Amino acid sequence: MARIIGGIGMSHVPTIGVAYDKQKWDNPAWAPLFEGAKPAFDWLAAKKPDVLVFLYNDHLNAFFYDLYPTFAIGVAPEHDVADEGAGRRPLPMLPGHTAFATHLAEQVINDEFDLAVFHDRPLDHGVFSPLPLLWPHEGGWPGAVVPIMVNVVRYPLPTAMRCFKLGQALRRAIHSYPEDITVAVVGTGGLSHQIHGERTGHNDTDWDMRFLDLIERDPLELARMRHVDYVRLGGAESAEVIMWLTMRGALSDDITKIHQSYYLATTTAMTTLVFEENQVHRPGLTEIQAGNPQIEGIEAIEGTYPFDIRTGVEKVRLNRFFWAMRTPEARAAFKADEAAACRDAGLTSEETGLVARRDWIGLIRMGANFFVLEKFARLVGETNLEVYAEMRGETFEQFLATRQVPDAR
Repeated sequence: MARIIGGIGMSHVPTIGVAYDKQKWDNPAWAPLFEGAKPAFDWLAAKKPDVLVFLYNDHLNAFFYDLYPTFAIGVAPEHDVADEGAGRRPLPMLPGHTAFATHLAEQVINDEFDLAVFHDRPLDHGVFSPLPLLWPHEGGWPGAVVPIMVNVVRYPLPTAMRCFKLGQALRRAIHSYPEDITVAVVGTGGLSHQIHGERTGHNDTDWDMRFLDLIERDPLELARMRHVDYVRLGGAESAEVIMWLTMRGALSDDITKIHQSYYLATTTAMTTLVFEENQVHRPGLTEIQAGNPQIEGIEAIEGTYPFDIRTGVEKVRLNRFFWAMRTPEARAAFKADEAAACRDAGLTSEETGLVARRDWIGLIRMGANFFVLEKFARLVGETNLEVYAEMRGETFEQFLATRQVPDAR
């Protein structure tokens, strides 16, 4: 069964990645940062967790203000590195863990935390600044990462208490996963810093030390604080340390701090913190859960095909093909050469055959969502009512005869 072995708190300053890529490990200005991170690297090397659950925020590289979720979990089989304006960093693709991430999403959402789900967005320095300091990557990363993105860039942010409680929900979800894997939880961001306005450059080492003490001994005191308190004490952008509270909430009270480093070079207080669980929780059989309890038994409802996370990941190319029909360019390409459009979208021969035959029920069974299919139906000149009839194996007139107002067409 899944077990949490401990947690890590770590800064995700973008210049860490720059210094790492330029191999400034022994540079006097950067050596304290890299030396401070090495005990966390060694701890992970010794413990060999299968998965890191990574709490981070996107810095408007994969998400934008038109749709910026409060919490979002990545469920992709692998994650790319975001280009933040200077080109993609030379790091390998990062393995995800779709089955575990899906389980976390299902259980946490059923625990009344409404996570958004993503599987086609790159991860920025919120993940990739600290990660190379924690894991080797020559020839590939040694394990998988489940990224959980937290909004700490646009108010209203989730409260500190909400983040702490999310960590507790994640702990329950992790321990209910039926496979035998070990998990470390990483909270990123901070510590004190402000990078906008006339207060740019604000730091407070005394507050940083108090925060590090409280997150170990009394995280609830931190959880009760308001965002304005974090801003006043540590600077505007330091409010992102509420992500550390999610990490801490995922741990028990029986932990040991085995490492702490602190380095304030320029604008951000950079820290590495490692907590180890003293007694690794082993869940009982009654705690093990699988799947989404809200739809348990839905397979017995004939002619019903629930669209879930697994389907969305496995059939992303097929659904994106139909979703693209919102654009004039995609519609024109399909009209010009249907087979080429399917081939360019990466559809399989079976999927291409279903498209060619306009086999609506076959496409639903294959994993297409109706709300993208209807865009394709408009392109090929069929109404929703006509598609409904075909999915039921009826003529249009037969289907309309089953409606209360057959003339409403």
